[in-house]
Amino acid sequence: MKATLLTIGDELLIGQVVNTNAAWLGEQLSLLGVDLARVVTLGDEAAAIDAELDRACAASDLVLLTGGLGPTHDDLTVEAVAACFEAPLRLDPTVLDRLVERYRQRGRAMPEAVRKLALVPEGFEVLDNPVGAAPGLWHAGGGCIVVVLPGVPAEMQALFAAEVAPRLRRQSGLRVIAHRTLLTAGVGESNLQERIGDLSEHLEPGLRLAYLPGAGAVRLRLTATGQERAAVEARLDRLEAHLRRRIGAYVYGRDSDSLEAVLGRLLAERGLRVAVAESCTGGLVLHRLTNVPGSSAYVVGGVVAYSNEVKQQRLGVAARALEQEGAVSEAVARQMARGVRRSLGADLGLSTTGIAGPTGGTPEKPVGTVWIACADAGGEAARLLHFGQDREQNKERSATAVLELARRRLLEAAPENEPDPEKKQGAAGPDRGP
Repeated sequence: MKATLLTIGDELLIGQVVNTNAAWLGEQLSLLGVDLARVVTLGDEAAAIDAELDRACAASDLVLLTGGLGPTHDDLTVEAVAACFEAPLRLDPTVLDRLVERYRQRGRAMPEAVRKLALVPEGFEVLDNPVGAAPGLWHAGGGCIVVVLPGVPAEMQALFAAEVAPRLRRQSGLRVIAHRTLLTAGVGESNLQERIGDLSEHLEPGLRLAYLPGAGAVRLRLTATGQERAAVEARLDRLEAHLRRRIGAYVYGRDSDSLEAVLGRLLAERGLRVAVAESCTGGLVLHRLTNVPGSSAYVVGGVVAYSNEVKQQRLGVAARALEQEGAVSEAVARQMARGVRRSLGADLGLSTTGIAGPTGGTPEKPVGTVWIACADAGGEAARLLHFGQDREQNKERSATAVLELARRRLLEAAPENEPDPEKKQGAAGPDRGP
């Protein structure tokens, strides 16, 4: 079954509201075995909705519309649907009674404008809204199913789960669609593709691999389609096993895992505790670590050493290192990691120091230059990273990089003498990585 989603509202087009409905419905349709081929966002204009709905019905087995079902003058979706199907609008007495009762229970008289919500195109089935006023609509004639849903996310989701999903499950032509996501860190998208190599022998019809880069991490989405769940999952198993053989050291988790949660499990399993010294990340690393439930078992605390004075007084960074090497240097990063481990009594000390930007760079140390370090009972590891000009991205990528540095050090998983793809060759020497 092939589907098109029409999301409606001027607020979506101008960026005033983020289109979360499209993401949520895309996932739900995929879980049902429906191929969502297109997502189109439209303004509150009846003619545009009418025209796009006509095109979508000609090209799809299923069309869903969200938004524009309210009682105000700019809510035009029902009128546009009625025009497209040449279906007169009729006042549904059952819907009207429910609306009147809804307002009565709240101690209010129903405003006259709300009667608009009881207008239903002829030939459409009403779908009860379990959490809101505006009902949904269902039409299954003419070779294309049309579903009209409210735009309020909570209402749309509740109505879809209660009324739409059960109806779709009864439709024929649904395939099994399964997704699996491998989560990687410490390697860029192009380097990752190079390491994976040619997949022509592995990506058979109905089996796909997508690269989804983020801030310092790349997700690999594996998708398989077929008629039987067991066969689809087996194909994903084979592809995942091949990828892990090629890039296993960089894979930190799967699906909903987070890097900080994976690191936390490793720390908890080994009975180790971590402390963090942060300069350029300003507490972001500790924030991510403590977002994990139960992190109090292994997180000691941290120091945001933004100034050189705090680096010296709280972490024991040598004045000579700051003067000769500068705050953004390997020596200072190592001393910060060593100092926070010692001062807070942790087993593992992590540190970040860099130039987040957009100002503060020099020709020798441009914006995006970051040093990270990790110290434990067995020694230390440090890495030099080069990012871009965006301050928030630099902070996110630095936080991800130091968490990955700690994970790899705990696992001792890095191939010997393997160069860091993010590091300039020779910047820290072959023994400075985990």
